[in-house]
Amino acid sequence: MNLSYRREEPKKIPFPWRYACIVGFFLISLLFLLFQGGKLAYMVFVIVTILCLYLILGRWSGIAKTEGKRSVAGTGKDMLSAGTSLAVQVDIRVPGFWPISYVKVKDNLQHSGRGSTTFETTVIPDWKRSGQIVYRTHPLRRGHYRFDRTECSTGDVFGVFEHRGRVELPFSFSVMPESATIPEWKGLKQMMRGVQHHAITTRAQRETTQINGVREYNYGDRLSRIHWNATARTGTWKSKEFERESELSTLIVLERQSDRYADQESFELAVSTVASLLEFGRKRRLSFGLLSVGKDAVLFDPKPGPLHYRDMMDHLIGVEADGMYPLARVLEEHGRSLAPGMLAVLVTPEKNGGAWKAMNWIHQKQLNGCQLLVGAEPGQDHGPWVKFMQARGFLAYPIANLPELPLQLGGRT
Repeated sequence: MNLSYRREEPKKIPFPWRYACIVGFFLISLLFLLFQGGKLAYMVFVIVTILCLYLILGRWSGIAKTEGKRSVAGTGKDMLSAGTSLAVQVDIRVPGFWPISYVKVKDNLQHSGRGSTTFETTVIPDWKRSGQIVYRTHPLRRGHYRFDRTECSTGDVFGVFEHRGRVELPFSFSVMPESATIPEWKGLKQMMRGVQHHAITTRAQRETTQINGVREYNYGDRLSRIHWNATARTGTWKSKEFERESELSTLIVLERQSDRYADQESFELAVSTVASLLEFGRKRRLSFGLLSVGKDAVLFDPKPGPLHYRDMMDHLIGVEADGMYPLARVLEEHGRSLAPGMLAVLVTPEKNGGAWKAMNWIHQKQLNGCQLLVGAEPGQDHGPWVKFMQARGFLAYPIANLPELPLQLGGRT
């Protein structure tokens, strides 16, 4: 993606003492010529004059009017995921004719709320006074990014002066949270009809015999579901998509209370877990919603659709652990619109008192509850807490890392 440039000339930074030294050397050589005379004095005067002119005229080397263009590979229509490394190319051109031996280029990548990263390199211009730098960024984390102004600088061979210029090459992009593919969630239907199996009929979506379209083949689909015409036409396995009788409503509640997380990585695991669940719901066209309360309170009512999914993912890009209230209070203030029979999934590293208060509120509102215990230490025994939740009609899944999420939801014992 090529970006046009907009040039900005910075304010000149004076160095009066350096100019005074140059004028002083010139006057000394001139006085030496006037009072001493001779070939030696004349030669010294000529050399000093040439050097002084070279140092002073370097101010008009053209570096202040540098022009440029930035190209960033990998930022097309596909959404970037955390851990992606981008290839960046910056082309610069210095107008003018004054000789330049090198150009130092500093490119600044700003991450909203988390500081910036500077990429610095040196390029030697060609005979057209043009140069090109190519570099790769570090693996990017979740968040919003923008490239700040690019700084260019050059100097004389003696290192007396450094002349600078700035080129405005604005470009911004977003990196989505990392997610894991969940092929199957065995406990989903069980949660929708209640862990204790008191309900006779399930609230999960039931398929009719009316074909609604064609979707990608999922491992485990029955042979009768395969759409043979679409498979032969595309060369890839396709399955029939049937209409649903009712919609499966699921609300994901993200814990954002700052003191609940041991470190930033634990919160990133929670955000990635939510992103994975939303992706699971999008692929199956389920009605998923999101409740996220911190400095800002955001509630997405459960409903299907790609635009709804994109809005929730856009929120997850910039979400932070900046909350101050426990989950029980969050649900009390923002969960009044939840209908009985919905599934509430708590994504939180907390167990014991705080999580149980939230689950108790869910039970009182006749909702189905599930907890994803993110940040669980692999060596720690979470069996008592899981059994405690199951005995009270809820499911709990300890998630130590993101690759473990599909295994836990898929029914690994």
